[in-house]
Amino acid sequence: MTEVQNTIKTIEIEDVNNGVLANLYGFQDEHLKLLAKKTQTKINARGNHLQIEGEEENISVVESCLQLMLDEAVNESLNLEMVHIIVQGNYQNTQTEKDSQADFSEVTIQTRKGAIVGRSLNQKLYLHNIVTHDINFGIGPAGTGKTYLAVACAVDAILNQQVQRIILVRPAVEAGERLGFLPGDLSEKVDPYLRPLYDALYEMLGVEKVERMLEKNIIEVAPLAFMRGRTLNNAFVILDEAQNTTIEQMKMFLTRTGFGTTVVVTGDVTQVDLKPGQTSGLKHAIEVLKEVHDISFSWFESKDVVRHNLVQKIINAYEAFPK
Repeated sequence: MTEVQNTIKTIEIEDVNNGVLANLYGFQDEHLKLLAKKTQTKINARGNHLQIEGEEENISVVESCLQLMLDEAVNESLNLEMVHIIVQGNYQNTQTEKDSQADFSEVTIQTRKGAIVGRSLNQKLYLHNIVTHDINFGIGPAGTGKTYLAVACAVDAILNQQVQRIILVRPAVEAGERLGFLPGDLSEKVDPYLRPLYDALYEMLGVEKVERMLEKNIIEVAPLAFMRGRTLNNAFVILDEAQNTTIEQMKMFLTRTGFGTTVVVTGDVTQVDLKPGQTSGLKHAIEVLKEVHDISFSWFESKDVVRHNLVQKIINAYEAFPK
């Protein structure tokens, strides 16, 4: 991997009052955080001085965006939507994907458990894609870390105030989405289907903290059927077991994405539990969206399995068995 030497530059925002400065930076610096994420830089604010760290080309993009953001902040209330539009209009990701897919920045996630990094090349690329893209697909067999690493990124985002909440979504195929027939409240009806997500959260944050965040709705549990009509802003959204969505459900879910939101869709196209004749929304989305720029697809194989070594052998055996 070629190591890129970052540049650090300090700029001064001149001739503005504190009100304009607050408008420019956003609540808890949310505008600067979005700008930094989109341009793959680090931005630290101290009063009217900004320190920007990153590649020279990306720093130039930040400066251009800041000027346009300042023009807006002086005249009217700046918001995340406007920041997003400014960045999208001025930033072109010039990194080209190498055939080996080995030329990317390795991501380390800090949690209560400690540092979490990708173990395999595909896992490392997956983490990189999640922190550099708004919509991400992680596709592959069980035990390859798709869900676990997505939860780790969500925990990192919430702890660093990059998002305001985590939303966990999973199709309740086993209940035919007819959740009213199950006992208990909505959370109790859906919890069994989200157990892998809860287990990862408990491990990374601790049971008590997760329970408090659930009570305060910082972590929200939502069955896929209840997502219709919503727009999800400033959130980290994980759709697990996406192979069990229909085409209509997948389209509905993806179009919920709002500003400041990261979406991760995970699934295994070899384990579809839909009724015969129904097409998996995940399989369909792979074909429909494969040419859409700024959506990432990460593919996992049996070699990426991080469970018992027999799991890898089981997956290989099933793949090799005549259909």
